[in-house]
Amino acid sequence: MARIKPKQLLIQSKTKKAPSRISYSTIITWNLIVILVVLSLYATYSHWHQRSTQDFEMELHEAELAVRPEDPKMISRPRYAVMNTAKGPITIEIYKDASADVVDRFINLCKSNHFKGMPFRHIIKNFVIQGGDFDFDGASQEWITKAKASGKNDLSPKHEAFMIGTAKNPNNKGFDLFITTAPIPDLNDKLVVFGRVIKGEDVVQEIEEVDTDEHYQPKAAIGIIDIVLKQEP
Repeated sequence: MARIKPKQLLIQSKTKKAPSRISYSTIITWNLIVILVVLSLYATYSHWHQRSTQDFEMELHEAELAVRPEDPKMISRPRYAVMNTAKGPITIEIYKDASADVVDRFINLCKSNHFKGMPFRHIIKNFVIQGGDFDFDGASQEWITKAKASGKNDLSPKHEAFMIGTAKNPNNKGFDLFITTAPIPDLNDKLVVFGRVIKGEDVVQEIEEVDTDEHYQPKAAIGIIDIVLKQEP
């Protein structure tokens, strides 16, 4: 076997390729990838951390609302009213979720004895009883005087009887007070219901039995003696 001379070995060692170096562009590319991964992980962490903080703050706010005392005005607002009539007392529950403006006006009028001596102006059997001021006139009167036109009101199951309401478009001159004596299909379109009779339904039925003329007006005067506000029925 032929020996390789030292001079040839030297030449071969010089001709061998040196190890390849990593280019600067490759290093920069990988650094950018690492930075992007780190930023992505940080953004994900920040998002979930912020969301957890918001959820915690919301739960804390809800807990505070749960233990926070109610509005003093709501606490002091009477929940019941007793309407005294010549036929007997009628106990009314005032709805908590009824229109605040209507309820406040009703309560203020009760406190000022506005309803004292107020007459029942229209009484329509199996439909509605209306109490109102003498000078009150408007859409509500037109509605009740035409109430029996369809003949379907006393058969409708769309609304309970013995509801307490007032006209949706009140006249500043007075306050219309309605007591329904049968389910009424378009009641919510005509009235703002703010309560219901919880005691004295028999009194309401006695009132609707009084004699009326062709305009549904009582032949003999009958009305409200007064209305007393109460916290308990």
